[in-house]
Amino acid sequence: MEEGLKDRVILILSILVVVFFVTTINSCSDTQKQRREKEKEILQRMELEEKLNKFSQEKNIWEDNLDKCQKELQETKIKLDNLEKNLTQQELINKSLKEELEKITKLKEALEEDLKEALTGKSKK
Repeated sequence: MEEGLKDRVILILSILVVVFFVTTINSCSDTQKQRREKEKEILQRMELEEKLNKFSQEKNIWEDNLDKCQKELQETKIKLDNLEKNLTQQELINKSLKEELEKITKLKEALEEDLKEALTGKSKK
């Protein structure tokens, strides 16, 4: 009987060893799958971080360009305002010069009339 008992114990232990072996193999397989998934996730994160960095750099470049454009726009507005002021001053100067020209023209015409009268008056005398 002892032989039968030993055989049974050996059989049970053999079955247990096979079960543990299969369980260990499955566990190792699952661990490798998880490791691969983690590596894929890490790679994806790294790629996303690189893309984020690129986008951040581009954003900074665009913001810098926007700031430059805004400064240029402000400078252009100031120049435009100055030009408008100058134009207004020139228009006022032109207007006053036209008025002066009209006065001088009237004065000239009056002097010409006086000269004609003086010449015709002298020639009559």
